[in-house]
Amino acid sequence: QLQASGGGLVQSGGSLRLSCVASGGTFEGHTIGWFRQPPRLRREFIAGISWPESVAYYTDSVKGRFTISRSSAENTVYLQMNSLKPEDTAVYYCAVDPPYYSGLPVKSWGQGTLVTVSS
Repeated sequence: QLQASGGGLVQSGGSLRLSCVASGGTFEGHTIGWFRQPPRLRREFIAGISWPESVAYYTDSVKGRFTISRSSAENTVYLQMNSLKPEDTAVYYCAVDPPYYSGLPVKSWGQGTLVTVSS
């Protein structure tokens, strides 16, 4: 089960760092993705990091502002979000082996974390 944390309320232009931790497991051998679901919209894939090369992928809407990274020592994947905009407001989730890499649906969703960006 994955647990995302670090969300909160921030002003436009501000920054937040989200964390994703695997309870009872490890990220070793897995690609990890960050998703978000804005109010009344569908969940979308926004960033991913491969294993073991840790090559990052970003959707155009976050490229240049968000940075995904992983720490094997901490068994944590991070999403550093800078220059936040009101349209980044969403519940953010992390997932193992997202469809972008695996071609398969996400097996299970953990609890997300709410990010609210005020204008």
